[in-house]
Amino acid sequence: MKLDPANNIQDLQYFGEFGGVNPSISDSSTFTFIKAKTMFDTFEGNADGCYLYSRHTSPSNLYLGEALAAMEGAESANVAASGMGAITPVLMQLCGAGEHIVSSRTIYGGTYAYLKNFMPRFNVTTSFVDITKLDIVEAAITKNTKVLYCETVSNPLLEVADIRSLSALAKKYNLKLVVDNTFSPLSISPLALGADVVIHSLTKFINGSSDTVGGVVCGTTDFINQLKDVNTGASMLMGSTMDSMRSASILKNLRTLHIRMQQHSKNALYLAEKFESLGIKTVYPGLKSHKSNSIFKSMMNEKYGFGGMLTIDVGSLDKANALMELMQKRNLGYLAVSLGFYKTLFSAPGTSTSSEIPENEQKEMGLTDGLIRFSIGLDADISRTFIMIRESLEALSIV
Repeated sequence: MKLDPANNIQDLQYFGEFGGVNPSISDSSTFTFIKAKTMFDTFEGNADGCYLYSRHTSPSNLYLGEALAAMEGAESANVAASGMGAITPVLMQLCGAGEHIVSSRTIYGGTYAYLKNFMPRFNVTTSFVDITKLDIVEAAITKNTKVLYCETVSNPLLEVADIRSLSALAKKYNLKLVVDNTFSPLSISPLALGADVVIHSLTKFINGSSDTVGGVVCGTTDFINQLKDVNTGASMLMGSTMDSMRSASILKNLRTLHIRMQQHSKNALYLAEKFESLGIKTVYPGLKSHKSNSIFKSMMNEKYGFGGMLTIDVGSLDKANALMELMQKRNLGYLAVSLGFYKTLFSAPGTSTSSEIPENEQKEMGLTDGLIRFSIGLDADISRTFIMIRESLEALSIV
């Protein structure tokens, strides 16, 4: 029987400074030492349990990191000020000048821009491939390749990475498999499937209230210590530090993630099946029509479903914009980027979160003008929601 990742979070126990049921917030940028030698030892990384400076770490950040490491089954974790603040130092730590990355072609636009436009400044190149075709992935690997990079469920096309098979490839060529698991927390546990490093944008489902930005890297203790090293650590030296107040807030929200993900997934599956029944081109990993449905099933923690993300294609950007504006007017959700909120969020990714990808590459990967990405909310009566969306579709002659 698979272990329930939510239990790993629940089993952690923290007490506040005065016996509070929530841990005290470490509202300090720097920390004092009784002995001068202890400060020196801490700089050298030899004073376990001592805190030096909040850019390095703080009690609040350690609490959150420990909980997220437990959720992912990792030895350790390091939180960051944003999802990109987690992704960028990982790739900088793993790759040096003259080295190479093989990445999924459908990834978050910010990550794509970083790999395509920024990393070449440091003579690190990337090949973008269809991550679902293992022969193409393998063919892209060179003697200089150091990292295989993918998203468990890709943004925005919802392609599903076969983590087990990609892990086997990574081991064959002595590469590190880095997986962004932002779209599928609890549903998929990439480290258990063979990934080396797992990243999340905490901004999304894990926090769940669209009121903060954050990221996390989960991996071995050795790798996390490398990231935090005061002399050579990319996280430490690039400075994408999470604020302690935000860490404490996310930790509180993390405790309800298991409840929220079940409802997100339940609602998304219901709507996906209804949209498909109307004849709308619908992509959702939980549909039998999804080409990787069986792969997702083989990897998933069934209790948490197929996630809260789905897409539909309404044929043109004009129709997509009209539908989103009408749905917002009818209070069915918000025309907004990001995901994981209690309300449904929708956007046309080709002109928003994936706009960094050139139009010709968008077309090659199947990102069409009429595509709408939905982050399905926590609606209590999803059948009512569907009726109102169908009325909107009918009003615009989409169905």
